[in-house]
Amino acid sequence: MGVDLDELIPEKARREVELTELSGRVISIDAYNMLYQFLTAIRQPDGTPLMDSRGNITSHLSGLFYRTINLLESGIKPIYVFDGKPPSFKEKEIERRRKIKEEAEAKLSIALQRGEVEEARRYAQMSARLTDSMVEDAKKLLSVMGVPYITAPAEGEAQAAYLARKGVAWAAGSQDYDSLLFGSPRLVRNLGITGKRKLPKKDVYVEVKPEIIDAEMMYRELGIDREKLIVIALFLGTDYNPGGVKGVGPKTALKIVKSYPNAREALKAVPKIEGINYEEIFEYFLNPPVIDVANVEWKDPDVEGIRKLLVEEHDFSEERVMNAIDRLKKAIHSIKAIKKQTGLDAWFKK
Repeated sequence: MGVDLDELIPEKARREVELTELSGRVISIDAYNMLYQFLTAIRQPDGTPLMDSRGNITSHLSGLFYRTINLLESGIKPIYVFDGKPPSFKEKEIERRRKIKEEAEAKLSIALQRGEVEEARRYAQMSARLTDSMVEDAKKLLSVMGVPYITAPAEGEAQAAYLARKGVAWAAGSQDYDSLLFGSPRLVRNLGITGKRKLPKKDVYVEVKPEIIDAEMMYRELGIDREKLIVIALFLGTDYNPGGVKGVGPKTALKIVKSYPNAREALKAVPKIEGINYEEIFEYFLNPPVIDVANVEWKDPDVEGIRKLLVEEHDFSEERVMNAIDRLKKAIHSIKAIKKQTGLDAWFKK
């Protein structure tokens, strides 16, 4: 889930755009975050995921395949970044999520027995799991598509932010805000859910567009720096200190942190909780384990490899897959010729 900074981010630091406005940009995408979006969104009417004839879940592959083609056709150059080994102090959050999924699975079973379709769909989404075999299939699909991916030594968002900070990518892509804590100069949200989406529990549809958050503008408007943003996040609660400090919301956390001359002093103001080392978490956000990447390349797709994986192994429609491959080949060819756009940089400097 990450930290919830939504209420804190100034309007001047965020902007909705069309996908095509990101043409020519390299975006390092938090792969796990994106795959979970596909697992929760691409479902049958009763909430069950798409599956092949052998019972293997394929929602994530369907989303990854067709959404990535859409991104490429818009001129976006994606680099997917997968998680490695999480830090030890994330264990509590991982256990908390596991329990939530188990409870959701039990409620899903009851809802299905009662024929409560809407409730079943909600619990099915909450119980979504990304297994190691699903991740390996996702990596295999990206390889045959010709789309680069990286397996981070630790947190995928940290690696994605590092690529953006070093200029390998223009921005990190995720629904979560942690990339900002890890130092990404920009965050692009909604890449996996762009288009018309139904609001939960309502028969209402909204148009979802990509949103860019500019870190430099955010810091300038809030009167803080990245280190103080990390301390604010610790007050609000992160994956490493779930729940944060009770009674402290975004505005209060901002006020507290700004009252100190620097982040190190502000960090001392975070109430101590047994078993949580704030200094360790603070340093982890500043200097997470990452790897340097020398060359990133978008290659021509392996048509037979895609057909074998999706059609033969997972029962995708051959006609639909082959049509999509034609689009993929054209998109890969086009992005190699697209020059970087500059309009968005100018917009955030206004």
